Amino acid sequence: MKICVIGSGYVGLVAGTCFAESGNNVICVDVDQEKIEGLKRGVIPIYEPGLKELVLRNCEEGRLSFTTDLDAAVKESLVNFIAVGTPPGADGSADLQYVLNVARSIGQAMDGFKIIVDKSTVPVGTADKVRIAVAEELAKRGVDIEFDVVSNPEFLKEGAAIDDFMKPDRVVIGTDNVRTAEIMKELYSAFMRKSNRLITMDIRSAEMTKYAANAMLATKITFMNQIANLCDLMGADVMAVREGIGSDSRIGYDFLFPGVGYGGSCFPKDVKALAKTAEECDYDFILLKAVEEANTRQKRVLSDKIAARLGNGEAKPLAGKTIAIWGLSFKPRTDDMRDAPSVTIINALLELGAQVRAHDPEAIKEAKKVFGERISYSHNQYEILPGADALVIITEWNEYRNPDFDRIKSLLVNPLIFDGRNLYQPNRLRLEGFEYLPIGRNGKGACCE
Repeated sequence: MKICVIGSGYVGLVAGTCFAESGNNVICVDVDQEKIEGLKRGVIPIYEPGLKELVLRNCEEGRLSFTTDLDAAVKESLVNFIAVGTPPGADGSADLQYVLNVARSIGQAMDGFKIIVDKSTVPVGTADKVRIAVAEELAKRGVDIEFDVVSNPEFLKEGAAIDDFMKPDRVVIGTDNVRTAEIMKELYSAFMRKSNRLITMDIRSAEMTKYAANAMLATKITFMNQIANLCDLMGADVMAVREGIGSDSRIGYDFLFPGVGYGGSCFPKDVKALAKTAEECDYDFILLKAVEEANTRQKRVLSDKIAARLGNGEAKPLAGKTIAIWGLSFKPRTDDMRDAPSVTIINALLELGAQVRAHDPEAIKEAKKVFGERISYSHNQYEILPGADALVIITEWNEYRNPDFDRIKSLLVNPLIFDGRNLYQPNRLRLEGFEYLPIGRNGKGACCE
């Protein structure tokens, strides 16, 4: 099948590459000439395990190509995916200007029946707006060309996007046209060989499904973070609590790891957008508002602990202190710094007067765009430790799970670790001579007794 994917960012590049890997002819389009030229040379603009190898192979075998010529790509393709950004506006609503600009461009270029697929995360009702935008352009041209609009939200986890696309939990197709549904089923059939996980529904329900899924996961994370904070006050161990409640099949263990709050390109944006959508319908979605507020607070928990332990009570309580940070990206196996908890935590430490040194296996380049020269960086996780007053873990990269504790202890001024991801066993760290301050595992007693 001939496919055009408009937008060569995270979603578009992964989708286009995986469609090519399953035998389709795919043209990826982007307005960024430099990005397109880089992709033609094999320069991948994002870090995603396994993606570069797939891009190179499919380009070599002629199934995947890159261009800035949207008109030509649309004319050559039956299925046209819109995979451009929908950044949050000032009021939290999704900004659809890029989606609708692409829709208008498709309307200007198309010369025969086209299936136009919203792959970007978009609010309920966007397909209607896309349909109107395309129809208006066709009317300006004085032509009557059949087309259909489909909602096909992505459910990719950064760091595992290739597996998620090639072996999906589910593929949601929102369409009101039986013929189009069959074409989309054929397109995804290569990923359904073991079992059929393709779900068809009406367009608005498909659009809502994406937001509802991310909002549910964000709520689950936030609930467990709140339980962890209460465990610290009550002298309970949140990891024991997690085991106890996760064994209930109605709850499960996924997304019950407490930490320093969620970040990334999806959860923060989608929670805001769904709450804004509800507001536009005169519905007060109080749960989502609470989730957003609680997550914002959670990103300050670690810096507050550091200030309480190392601060001197002055205007800049951490002045003269050096803090070593392990982990900058919002999650492991990605270089994505969007809404990363590390941004809030490090900015708070700098405001408190601390000097900050940081390590991350992949995100240093992106972090420099955020912090510039306000902090120092190293590609070796141990090089940032000499003379530091504490080690702070923000992202749970595998590289941090089994470090050389003797080496850490010898390099730090104080054998002090603040762990925002609960990577280690508290008893072991204490036996090793560390003062260990994780999340929800270090309560000193029952506050309410």
